[in-house]
Amino acid sequence: MDLIDIGANLTHESFHGDLDAVLARATAAGVGRQVITGTSLEATAAAIRLHHAHPTMLFATAGIHPHHASDVDAGLMPQLAALADSPGVVAIGECGLDYYRNFAPREAQLKAFALQLELAVTLRKPVFLHQRDAHADFLAILREYHSSLTDAVAHCFTGQPEELEDYLDLGLAIGITGWICDERRGEHLKQSVGRIPAERLMLETDSPYLLPRSLRPKPAGRRNEPAFLVEVARTVAVARDESIEQLAAASTRTAELFFGLPSRDVAG
Repeated sequence: MDLIDIGANLTHESFHGDLDAVLARATAAGVGRQVITGTSLEATAAAIRLHHAHPTMLFATAGIHPHHASDVDAGLMPQLAALADSPGVVAIGECGLDYYRNFAPREAQLKAFALQLELAVTLRKPVFLHQRDAHADFLAILREYHSSLTDAVAHCFTGQPEELEDYLDLGLAIGITGWICDERRGEHLKQSVGRIPAERLMLETDSPYLLPRSLRPKPAGRRNEPAFLVEVARTVAVARDESIEQLAAASTRTAELFFGLPSRDVAG
């Protein structure tokens, strides 16, 4: 089985002490490649360094998370553009809107989101998207840009069926995390994940966050890691009435095409 984790925050401090072991466990589990999320200039630069250290295993996105939207100014965007044009950077983002936390003013979030979409258009790279409690504004901005974008994925989709239909109608790919493994809040995803076309469905852990609650045995800590993507895949496969092998093959091929990754035979 060959899985790709399209959203892993491996620059997070919780991985600083044992990253080699984390990567070894991922490889042993069949999660041979990961896309490392850039959420700031510093995190993007760190993700690129990880790509240089593991060029056939780890790839990077370049972006400013909406929590950091207030940092986006005329001086920052050229720096982000330079990073985004680096080898190993396969998407722009994580970018979007987050009205749940509102760590940055909404006007700043809207501006930063639009600027990053413009960067994606310029560089002809797909977009790694974040949206929480901001569906209407998020959709409105995407509708302005979607015809010019190479592609876009709704990262960590947790929304209701109506939101899913909006995204599919717009042509977005959908990233599913361990949220679907949570019996308290993810049951609606089990009902709707079958509506996602195979060629638009990808899998992610969002590690170190969103440890799958259905994972057995439970790990000693609460940190999620790419090896646990197998549990997400198992849960999604059951919900879609597919074998895990079918789901793995389809989602991996989708991720390869979306991010422009070399196939497993080429990657080694």
